[in-house]
Amino acid sequence: MVTEVITRKFCDPHDVKGEKVEATDVLQFAWDGVVREVDSCAECRKEYEASIEPLVDYSRAVKKRRSTAKAGAADPKDGDSE
Repeated sequence: MVTEVITRKFCDPHDVKGEKVEATDVLQFAWDGVVREVDSCAECRKEYEASIEPLVDYSRAVKKRRSTAKAGAADPKDGDSE
């Protein structure tokens, strides 16, 4: 038996207000040297672009992407080459 799981993302600015609005976009910005992101709806995206303000209260840090095996092999470590 196969079970399909559907995950819905909600707009973080609306969620803080207690409203459930489905997120269609992700806002990314830098704060204190860290890239952060917030799920948002189209309405909040327009508001953000109109007046750029920090959304740190309900943001989360963006995870760094892992390098692929090919990229790791192309960049030898300092201690490996003797």
